[in-house]
Parts: sequence; C-alpha cells; structure tokens
Amino acid sequence: MSAHAAATVEDTGFSLERRFAVTPERLWAAWTDPDALSRWFGPRSAEVLESHVDLRVGGRYRIVMRTPNGETLEVGGAYQEVEPPHTLSFSWAWSGTPERESLVTVRLIATTGGTELTLNHNRLFDRDTTELHLAGWSESLEKLTACVG
Repeated sequence: MSAHAAATVEDTGFSLERRFAVTPERLWAAWTDPDALSRWFGPRSAEVLESHVDLRVGGRYRIVMRTPNGETLEVGGAYQEVEPPHTLSFSWAWSGTPERESLVTVRLIATTGGTELTLNHNRLFDRDTTELHLAGWSESLEKLTACVG
C-alpha cells in the first residue's frame, strides 16, 4: 500500500485517497489504456479477461473479470468527464444489476514527488454495496501501486 492512504465512507458512497510516486500522466495512462487497465483493475482474486475503452465524453468502457470460482463479472458505463491527465468521471453498473448505476470520479493532482489520487464512488445502492465496492477499489488501488511502481 502507498505511504499515504485515507478513506471516508458514507451509506451510499465513499472517497479514497492514495499517493503515488509517479506523474499524473503515468497514472492517467494506467486508467485509460485498456492493456494497462487489465494489469491492475479489480480485486486481488479477480483476473481481467477483457477491457475496452472509448475515452471521450459519452464514450463507453467495459471490463470483464473472472473470479477464482470461475464466475464471470462484467462492469461498464459511460465517461462523463475526461480531462487528461487530471479528471476522469464515469458511470458504473454491473451487467447483472444495470438499474443500479453509480458514479466514479478519479482526480489526479501533481504533488512534490508524485501524484495524489482521489477516487469518489457515489450513488451506490446501500451500505452493504458501498462496503463491497470500497473493498474492491482498495484492493485495485493496491494492485495499481504495484503496477506503476
């Protein structure tokens, strides 16, 4: 895990902060290049099978993962805000519950010696869903830390 990590949790959303010893541009590429995204996205136990990115406002993304028990999970949505290399906002819905669309916003701020990443995931269905997504994103960000150095 990074040297600086913080979380704020509410019933239908949360905010995570992490510091990375790389530039905002390097983190931006990790979030927006399908091959890079496939290397770190998802909880530790999940393997990304496919990732598709149409990086523009209104463009769609889709990520397909497999769990250790062989279950296939698919999440996707549309980009709401694309401001390289600082802000990426997108809708988020699992294929099994498309009516439960939520919103993810990632902000990258250059700091001395690296970048501060803030991830907000809001409009989640309930507290249990929030806790599950918080755990998944926390593990994803740990994998991102290992991936970008």
